[in-house]
Amino acid sequence: MHRRLNARRAPQGGLLLTESSARGVVPRPDATGAGADIAASVGHETIAVLDFGSQYSQLIARRIREVGVRTELLAPDQLGTVDRRNLRGIVLSGGPASVYAPGAPQLPADVLDAGVPVLGICYGMQLLSHSLGGRVQPATRREYGPARVRVAEGAHPLFAGLPPAFDVWMSHGDVVEELPPGFCSVAATAHSPTAAMSNGNGVSALQFHPEVRHTSHGLDLLRNFARDICGCRGDWTPASLVREAIADIRRRAAGARVICGLSGGVDSAVTAALVHAAIGNRLTCILIDTGLLRAGEVAQVRDALRTSQNLELIVVDAANEFLSGLQGVSDPERKRAIIGEAFIRAFEREAARIDDARFLAQGTIYPDVIESGGRLGAAVIKSHHNVGGLPDRLGLELLEPLRELFKDEVRAVGRELGLPGSIVDRQPFPGPGLAVRALGDLTPARIETLRAADAIVLQELEPIAATHSLAQYFAVLPGVRSVGVMGDERTYGELVAVRAVTSDDFMTADWARIPADVLARISSRLVNEVPGVNRVVYDITSKPPGTIEWE
Repeated sequence: MHRRLNARRAPQGGLLLTESSARGVVPRPDATGAGADIAASVGHETIAVLDFGSQYSQLIARRIREVGVRTELLAPDQLGTVDRRNLRGIVLSGGPASVYAPGAPQLPADVLDAGVPVLGICYGMQLLSHSLGGRVQPATRREYGPARVRVAEGAHPLFAGLPPAFDVWMSHGDVVEELPPGFCSVAATAHSPTAAMSNGNGVSALQFHPEVRHTSHGLDLLRNFARDICGCRGDWTPASLVREAIADIRRRAAGARVICGLSGGVDSAVTAALVHAAIGNRLTCILIDTGLLRAGEVAQVRDALRTSQNLELIVVDAANEFLSGLQGVSDPERKRAIIGEAFIRAFEREAARIDDARFLAQGTIYPDVIESGGRLGAAVIKSHHNVGGLPDRLGLELLEPLRELFKDEVRAVGRELGLPGSIVDRQPFPGPGLAVRALGDLTPARIETLRAADAIVLQELEPIAATHSLAQYFAVLPGVRSVGVMGDERTYGELVAVRAVTSDDFMTADWARIPADVLARISSRLVNEVPGVNRVVYDITSKPPGTIEWE
């Protein structure tokens, strides 16, 4: 049976939980003492996010970091790996399971034994209800998407400073039909009488997702939990990320040479700068020209990194190898596998020419891992060539210093390292390049069509990117041909889709409201300047339910 949790006011102003048992009151672990790890030694309080398989689990961790609090994302059975002197709170994530289904993840006993505040989100709320004597059942009306939540009068401190009603994002098919003993509803929506619940004693839960931008006051709510309820100081900063990453790279790669693969995107560029800051001239960067990069990409990357960072950079022309391997392949997962294998072969060849090369540094980040199903119970959305599946013959160890960071954190690290805006503020570009933006069979001609179309989209949208908060914009060849009329003659050409989104973290995104005259100009240029194109459409799908990339 779980011990009862008692709440009292912590010195920082939050709630300090203690355990009542036959042994008496056990105080919450402290962040001091000899033998503390790096995080403890510099005073980093930690909130553990237990991942029950949600695609948003790492986003929860990221949002809490955004208010300056260190998080660790763990499988449900890994809470014991956290140094209890640093543990300040626990968040239970959402997940795809139903708590009442056979084999569904259950609540670990040590969650309520930890003596710290607990916040359940979506599945986490249903799990708390199910485990503590409540009743969860399928909803008569599922909620997927926007909803309006109304906060009860005198509600929980989670809602302190928030308006009495605000917009939230729902994504659930089950509902808490009966609250556990000792709990009460503290917020509701039109279809969820219990959109939030609390026992007034350190355990609370939300049916909606505060971590996504669609929830209008979600960050405020998470700040209330992390800073006020858990009592954290908020000292998790880009400077600390850089300091600890450099220390880790130096420890792992002591005396060894590292090669870093550059894809043309910001992630690999920041990875290179971070490794260079750690080991200096023992880093060699390799840019594989796959034939799938944007127009002028090779020259831009070469000039930026050689000039601004004085990095050793080798450019390898492997376009024929990549394009020949992809011809006739239309399945997106097969494309990614082929590209991943080709990358590894190219790096192996180059590594063999570099004395003492023992490590391969990659710009893998959180969204790559999430979408590849890299966490417990997470569904595979799309695989990434740099996540998993590395061949056994690879004679290099991996360094992935950005693996636990979201895109905005990566940019913050780049700025902390002194990288110029031309690198740090570049929009993302997928490792597989244009191969995942040309759907269907890949041919050199289709890639050139897409490259030309993409260049026009970039030219037209770059001048308004800042004023319209554009995070990413590009062209796509969906592999659809349509009938048209050009010069009084029938045409049967390619359709080009234009994609532009606004996003802070790239885990969620909204389609950008581009002015009609700009879209008209893009359409006119694409049809008139790119041979074989006779139709243009604009993608107005948000993420979720779509992804930013089409493949």
